[in-house]
Amino acid sequence: MYTTSSPPTSHIKTRFLILSDTHSFDPVHNTNNDAPYRLPLPKADVLLHCGDLTMIGLLEEFEGALSMLERIDADLKLVIAGNHDISLDEPYYARKGRYMQGKRFEENMPRRARELWTGERARKAGVTYLEEGLHSFVLSNGASLRVYASPYQPAFCDFAFPYARNEDRYNLPHQCSPGAKPIAENPVPDWQESKGVDVVMTHGPPASVLDAVRPGDHVGCEHLMRAMRRCKPKLHCFGHIHEGWGAQKMGWAEGTELDVRTPNDHVKETRPIVVDQKRMKDERAVHVDISAGGDQLKSGRETLMVNASIMSVRYEPVQGPWLVDMDLEPASNG
Repeated sequence: MYTTSSPPTSHIKTRFLILSDTHSFDPVHNTNNDAPYRLPLPKADVLLHCGDLTMIGLLEEFEGALSMLERIDADLKLVIAGNHDISLDEPYYARKGRYMQGKRFEENMPRRARELWTGERARKAGVTYLEEGLHSFVLSNGASLRVYASPYQPAFCDFAFPYARNEDRYNLPHQCSPGAKPIAENPVPDWQESKGVDVVMTHGPPASVLDAVRPGDHVGCEHLMRAMRRCKPKLHCFGHIHEGWGAQKMGWAEGTELDVRTPNDHVKETRPIVVDQKRMKDERAVHVDISAGGDQLKSGRETLMVNASIMSVRYEPVQGPWLVDMDLEPASNG
């Protein structure tokens, strides 16, 4: 297990390994030594997988994804679903599962898939499957971790976990954009009320952040962006848009959220993370240090945004995981 020593402050340096959109590909099968997504993946305190574990949500695909996660050296492994993991969205599966899976459709597959991700095998592997909402953990290094998770994203080719573009899933009615329809069942908390959410895991990106499918064509969610400005997590990780792979450090604009009209109004400053391709291949990940010992993040004022899609737009596993070092509060202070 990766271990760190506490800096001479009240914070505990914690390492996160971030993956998304692995789409049933296991690095054990990667014989290309130039591909960063190959074994052994770096050790970490916490693994974050931001969805699209599979191509079409078959049970054997989920079993393969769990086998892949079992081989990763991390005490805590947090997983959310994505739009391709269709049998984990039971209402969607009842409506579209037979069409999407054809002869492999099983009415009880949502139950079997959920039992796999919440059962004994997953627990022994350190895997925790996250439903939408806020979750708290005490890590083995003594740190407290607060995570907001959601597998939902704007409707995309009629896949799972959808909502309409004019529906706001993340903000309360008085926090929504003008004209948006509030549908939040588990709204994202404000930074002040939550005592600081450390990590937000969503499958889809916020608007205008690592979400371009072609130059000038952004498909992220403006309502999620609005919620991130309220929440101001240390880390927001996602995937979904394969061609958006990358990371950037975002400084939040001052002012009132209700005055914001466009995604760009949320942002004061954006600094892309420059990737050393050779080092990424050698170390099997892109390493970013936003702890007190590195490019320290200003809590409540900045967020590291990471699109961790392993697959390229052509579904080739050529994009590297992200390895992020970050300071967390001790559990005793939580």
